[in-house]
Amino acid sequence: MPTRWWQRGVIYQIYPRSLADSNGDGIGDLRGIIGKVDYLSWLGVDAVWLSPIYPSPMVDFGYDVADYTEIDPLFGTWRDFDDLLDTLHRYGIKLILDFVPNHTSDRHPWFLESRASRSNVKRDWYIWQDSASDGGPPNNWMSVFGGSAWEWDPPTGQYYYHAYLKQQPDVNWRNPELREAMHQAMRFWLNRGVDGFRMDVIWHLVKDEQLRSNPPNPDYHPGLWPSRRFLSTYTTDRPEVHDIIAGMRRVVDAHDDRLLIGEIYLPIERLVTYYGTGGTGLHLPFNFQLVELPWRADEIEKAVDTYEAALPKEGWPNWVLGNHDKSRIATRIGQEQARIAAVLLLTLRGTPILYYGDEIGMTNVPIPRDRVHDPWEHTMPGFGVGRDPVRTPMQWDASPHAGFTTGTPWLPISEDFESTNVAAQRETPASLLRLYHRLIHLRRHEPVLVLGDYHRLSSPPEIMLFFRRLGDRRCLVALNFTAHRQIISGLPHELVFRRVTLSTQPEREGKVVGSPAYLEPNEGLISIYTI
Repeated sequence: MPTRWWQRGVIYQIYPRSLADSNGDGIGDLRGIIGKVDYLSWLGVDAVWLSPIYPSPMVDFGYDVADYTEIDPLFGTWRDFDDLLDTLHRYGIKLILDFVPNHTSDRHPWFLESRASRSNVKRDWYIWQDSASDGGPPNNWMSVFGGSAWEWDPPTGQYYYHAYLKQQPDVNWRNPELREAMHQAMRFWLNRGVDGFRMDVIWHLVKDEQLRSNPPNPDYHPGLWPSRRFLSTYTTDRPEVHDIIAGMRRVVDAHDDRLLIGEIYLPIERLVTYYGTGGTGLHLPFNFQLVELPWRADEIEKAVDTYEAALPKEGWPNWVLGNHDKSRIATRIGQEQARIAAVLLLTLRGTPILYYGDEIGMTNVPIPRDRVHDPWEHTMPGFGVGRDPVRTPMQWDASPHAGFTTGTPWLPISEDFESTNVAAQRETPASLLRLYHRLIHLRRHEPVLVLGDYHRLSSPPEIMLFFRRLGDRRCLVALNFTAHRQIISGLPHELVFRRVTLSTQPEREGKVVGSPAYLEPNEGLISIYTI
């Protein structure tokens, strides 16, 4: 049976700019996070994943790294980092760092050298190419952020490739010296005591060696992002990427009990290949189905079945409701169904990953045009790609600026912060925060929710019904995706609901479920028992 901490635990993503500000400059920092570790412990999370804290020009807010082995002064000092790591470990919480292996900042010393001349020893650390015969870019590769992915460099008379902003040149993982430099950066943090990495856009790491143009996308239509005019056949998910990941895995496995996660937006049949073979791949290739699917019981049931069936023998599942790039769950499906999402996230088989603020039902915050920070919104206005609305400051209490800062917050705070905040919800038994608290602690104390296998049960299309099984222990879960009462009937004798262990409506907890069982509108219900 699995016993690794990342299989048992709940991972909590923090966007460092937005959790808590300790010095009044309006931007979250490491000292601010240290001040909230007691809250994270109360909530029950087992690991914290930090979005990038490295030195950066902040063109893409830390995802343009200028030094892989330093801390940006915006977030604090080495003493602050070491204090954070020590404090988390003292509370039994692991620390996962975001690592950005696909590209650096154009101000990184590696790129400055690479750009210095065609003969520089680091020229091949990035992807340089002569112009096409017509003098234009080498091929049709597009930047995710809009326009050509090739940027002309007049001093050296070549183009360099950037999958994202021109200030984020892609590195060349085919170069063995570049590989070793990245591995050394990983070892630096592992030796310092970090418990693992989340690897940014890892399916982008290798590009076609022949630089073939991408084929047209037959499903493209006006209104889609410009980059979707073409399929990414030759720029992502290349076969050689698995050798790159195997090298990263060897670095991580040289240290005790560390974790390697990868950001991958691919269909399930491709996603699962990133587990590798026999422990050569990622421990957790991120599974974003709950972020992207229509919020319907039948769609989610089908997705879970497909995922479970596709997992390799050694593959451990994971589930995500939100992150720093996608619309918040409460905005996508509403506050009532956000409670159903919480129950689903924490009862499915696999590791749950929770985005800060989702536990109190934070929603996307409208950003006035003059306060937009996200470069994607600037490069592609009108496409609704801006990510600022999901990165707004954490709402701690009803004091000015929601208790996030004594200064002016870097992004606006939601107008509902006086009621939607941690302090108010900790005092309210029926709140979403208290629901997350109860679910996380139930999961911690019930091995069936961690180790039990997953079985779906037949149900009406508006509800999702499944059970987890471990030995003679059973956990029966029913989720009502509608605002109407639903009847549950036809269950096998050994799987009938008994007492309610946990419900999104706490007044039902501890009560015996009648026959036939029913679900109140927007109710999630759990019954755990021994047969």
